[in-house]
Amino acid sequence: MAAQETLARLRRRLAVLEAGRPGAAAGPVALGVAEVDGALGGGLARGRLHEVVGEGADAAPAAGFAALLALRAAGRRTLVWVRQEGLSAETGRLYGPGLAELGIDPARLVVVSARDAAAGLRSGLEAVRCAALGAVLIELWGEPKVLDLTATRRLSLAAEASGVTALLVRIAARPGPSAAATRWAVRSVASAPLPAGAPGGPAFAVTLLRHRGSAAGRGWHVEWNRDDACFRALAPLSRAVAALPAGRPAGPRAGPDGGGEAGRGLDGRGLDGRGLGSHGDGGRGAGGRRAG
Repeated sequence: MAAQETLARLRRRLAVLEAGRPGAAAGPVALGVAEVDGALGGGLARGRLHEVVGEGADAAPAAGFAALLALRAAGRRTLVWVRQEGLSAETGRLYGPGLAELGIDPARLVVVSARDAAAGLRSGLEAVRCAALGAVLIELWGEPKVLDLTATRRLSLAAEASGVTALLVRIAARPGPSAAATRWAVRSVASAPLPAGAPGGPAFAVTLLRHRGSAAGRGWHVEWNRDDACFRALAPLSRAVAALPAGRPAGPRAGPDGGGEAGRGLDGRGLDGRGLGSHGDGGRGAGGRRAG
């Protein structure tokens, strides 16, 4: 019943957005890094399904990178973020001020809390079908049976029909059969420090595992530029980077449904140290409007 009520609220919200939608953007979604955009044929294909995989401690960077891709794709349109329940306990709740610091406007963000992977896929598919949206991000845990090639094909076809870019984030999961146009593996890296030793922006090591029509396997280091709302190339740091503590466990721990570790929380420490998410936000989610 709760899942049906969430889906009904989402449909009502999408109907409102459909009635007053702004003009759609055209062309690929440029990341802002010439080498990456060139490898993608100009940028991330708009109106397609793209997949981001995060294993173990790379869960927070994977979600953060996907959210910033979704921001680039959405433009001035609304972004819908569907999250499976249980992820908040592992990676932290979404935190409005932290998202705003990255350039994500909470006023143009709709957060959907899905009971399980099946409910997340239903809500995500419903959202992708709404041509008024700019992008839809679907964040799921583990390797549920419902997330198969057929499910990703439905999302892919819906994205092509509506023109809405869909980002599927798979936390604590290995790559599997998928109809996604691209697949990315993401991990965090040290950012370039700002003057006076202030922390830099979120930095990622991204690997293009799959890209239709071109050779995959290429990787880059990129950093998010909040002022320009785009990525930029990150040069290797000349200073040494501290190693992980010797006592840090290397193996996965149990997650929401017995899966592997989702990694560090979205409290910013896994990305930029400035509070992308927090357990202390009173359950308000991302600070945007909630549909569930």
